[in-house]
Amino acid sequence: MIVTLTANPSLDRTVMLPAPLQVGDVQSAASTREDAGGKGINVARAIRAAGEDCAAVLPLAPGDPYDAALHAADVDARRVAVRGNVRANIAITDPAGVTTKLNLPGAELSADEVSAVVDAVVAASVDARWLVLAGSLPPGVPDDFYVRVITAVRTARGADAPLIAVDTSGPALAAVVAAGAADLIKPNDDELAELVGVAIDGKDPQSVLQVARALVPARVRAALVTLGSRGALLVDAEGAWAASPPPIQVVSTVGAGDSSLAGYVLAATRGADQGERLRLAVRYGAAAASLPGTKAPAPADLPTGDVPVTRLD
Repeated sequence: MIVTLTANPSLDRTVMLPAPLQVGDVQSAASTREDAGGKGINVARAIRAAGEDCAAVLPLAPGDPYDAALHAADVDARRVAVRGNVRANIAITDPAGVTTKLNLPGAELSADEVSAVVDAVVAASVDARWLVLAGSLPPGVPDDFYVRVITAVRTARGADAPLIAVDTSGPALAAVVAAGAADLIKPNDDELAELVGVAIDGKDPQSVLQVARALVPARVRAALVTLGSRGALLVDAEGAWAASPPPIQVVSTVGAGDSSLAGYVLAATRGADQGERLRLAVRYGAAAASLPGTKAPAPADLPTGDVPVTRLD
């Protein structure tokens, strides 16, 4: 069993344009789609599509329109009743796959609602092998919220606690790293640079590795650093690996990083070594980028091209 938490879910509306976005102009859309989104939900959808058991915890008000999209996504959702409605995110993509996103902040959670979410994650994680904490935090949730969740789960499960992956950014990610709380973090190169406070040349794997080594394994056991069209790096105590993506036609990059994390966790639960974990992560990220909106890739969507993996140290 894999469990995900999406503290700040979103109803993802994607607008596909027949030409590049013209700022300040009026354009007609070629098509639109709407998906139940949020990083943890995206991860759960990909894992479920691969045939693995996955429960997705999220705050959701009774009667929220988001629930209809969630039912359509075929997700085993563990809903925590709250008052505010889920935000809507808007993504605009052009024929070249260039994406412009507008992310809204989400509804504020009360202290009681925050506690209820923590309790729901602990309950859902009873038989979990991995727990994925993913996405931004909504208003009213403190920066150390993910640390609080991790502490509660490990206290309840003890030696049987699941491995914990965190995919967030900014102060929330900084709090997790400062506490040494995660088994895996999944920043992109910009988020990693912000976290460490240094510039990174995302085109140079050694530059990314040097910065990641400031955290791994001292503050976190492993880091999966996604690099967009340049692939990804995996760094842990045993070594570092880089992988390049297979050739694809980019449609929408929204959710590609989430799918990369899903690919990694799927490979890890199946006992794959680091190279194969990274290879499947990159393959899943490439598959998501070749699909419209935030559609979750299924195994049949994975590109068949080679994903070369190189040992860096």
